[in-house]
Amino acid sequence: MAHFAKIGTNNIVEQVIVVNNDVASTEEIGVNFCKSLYGQDTVWKKTSYNTWGGIHKLGGTPLRKNFAGEGSTYDETRDAFIPPKPYNSWVLNEDSCLWEAPIAKPQEEGREEQNYRWDESQQNWIYIEPIE
Repeated sequence: MAHFAKIGTNNIVEQVIVVNNDVASTEEIGVNFCKSLYGQDTVWKKTSYNTWGGIHKLGGTPLRKNFAGEGSTYDETRDAFIPPKPYNSWVLNEDSCLWEAPIAKPQEEGREEQNYRWDESQQNWIYIEPIE
């Protein structure tokens, strides 16, 4: 299956649809198919469900740095989809086109990485004790 992102005002992704590979044998054919359904004045870009941070998780060729989600931005210069910025202090990693905290997430023995949350007011990672 192929995925196509509808690009709206300010290059914001408005919608992502799935198109059968038989219909979208190339990006151009897929885009034309999407336009036939949603209007010739719409803008579409192919996106890869398996691409994140510039890496294709199945070993294939990554496409446009990240899978497009609603609210993502399509950056024409980078030919990349960039997710929404989660916090004002985070900066864009130019290689992955993902947002990163100004301080690396701690990696402490005995503490699970997913239990850390960014605290924008303190500009630091906070460990949240898991509920047993």
